[in-house]
Amino acid sequence: MRAILDIILIVLDLYVWLLIASAILSWLIAFNVVNTRNQFVSTVADFLYRITEPVLRPIRSVLPDFGGLDISPIILILVIMLLQRVIMYYIYPNVF
Repeated sequence: MRAILDIILIVLDLYVWLLIASAILSWLIAFNVVNTRNQFVSTVADFLYRITEPVLRPIRSVLPDFGGLDISPIILILVIMLLQRVIMYYIYPNVF
């Protein structure tokens, strides 16, 4: 059972890094640092969008409009960190 919890924690860590990469890539695209006509950039951006958007969309629908400032990745990272702490401090020690 601990192995499954370890895998869940690793997947949550990986998802946080994907959220950070998605946010940074969106900034780079918005400021024309990278060109989306490049096939590699387009593929990476599409992959990150497909991975992160289904989880971020419900958070965006609940948050008020901040005028172009998207804090939904920050909210999701905080929720993931809370979930990791709950697993590490409350669930993990009680598993045999």
